[in-house]
Amino acid sequence: MTGSEPVPTVLVGVDDTAHTWHAADWAAGEAALRGGLLRIVHATGTGAPDPRSPREDDDAERAADSAESLLAHARARILAACPGLLVDTLLVSGRTAPEALLAAGRDAGLIVVGTRGRGGFTGLLLGSVSLKVAAHADRPVVVVRGDTRHAAGRPVVAGVRDERDEDAVRFALAEAELRGAPVRLLHAWMPLARSGPSVPQVSSLDDDSRAHALVLEHASRPVAEYPGVQVGTDLLVGSPAAALVEASARAGLVVLPRHPVEGRLGLRLGSVVHAVLHHAGCPVAVVPVR
Repeated sequence: MTGSEPVPTVLVGVDDTAHTWHAADWAAGEAALRGGLLRIVHATGTGAPDPRSPREDDDAERAADSAESLLAHARARILAACPGLLVDTLLVSGRTAPEALLAAGRDAGLIVVGTRGRGGFTGLLLGSVSLKVAAHADRPVVVVRGDTRHAAGRPVVAGVRDERDEDAVRFALAEAELRGAPVRLLHAWMPLARSGPSVPQVSSLDDDSRAHALVLEHASRPVAEYPGVQVGTDLLVGSPAAALVEASARAGLVVLPRHPVEGRLGLRLGSVVHAVLHHAGCPVAVVPVR
């Protein structure tokens, strides 16, 4: 890196729940791997002051003090574990947590959020902050979940849906290179040639396999850009979500593409991404693809 190049920035959202530190610790490790900056963000939310409440100013001041204390504690905690890491903090007032992360994330290479808690940055119920950020960010978002203590050396698993997924594969390869880990490119599909209780003919499955092998081959083209990364491929017949959740039990990171919404009623994350985010045994990266 030359002095003229920007420092890679990893942004993490924190709140006052215990689960927030799981995400913060993971984000700190990621920033260290990238040789970059960790930016810790906290949002105090929205809401117009009530002019009838004489305690409004006092409440706002206490909330600001509490938020500043939270950020100072987070920074001190991270620096105690990673003394050489560049760390800064950002307090955002007047915005919801998703708005704060999405706005602050425009200058970051990666946004990190947690998975549990009583709301804030760490909820993972439908419509929660984590899902909203993963669904709307224009850059990769990692949702930290599962046991990350023994992730070193575990493979990075990239789920491949179709030929458009080269950006997600490229992200997986770059992450694996940072970790010195292998990559597994996984493509699974459900056979369509079923009629009632009948089973697809062998020739039909063979044709399907060849077609899906071409999909995986096309999406795998970025592999040539990372000659030092060991890459394996898995072409499976079955539920993509189930295959990815099963693979996550032995992975250090699962990488999934986020495709543009198809139709007015389409899920922004898609059913497979939703399922993996709720059930994976390791952190999940959601990468927007065109």
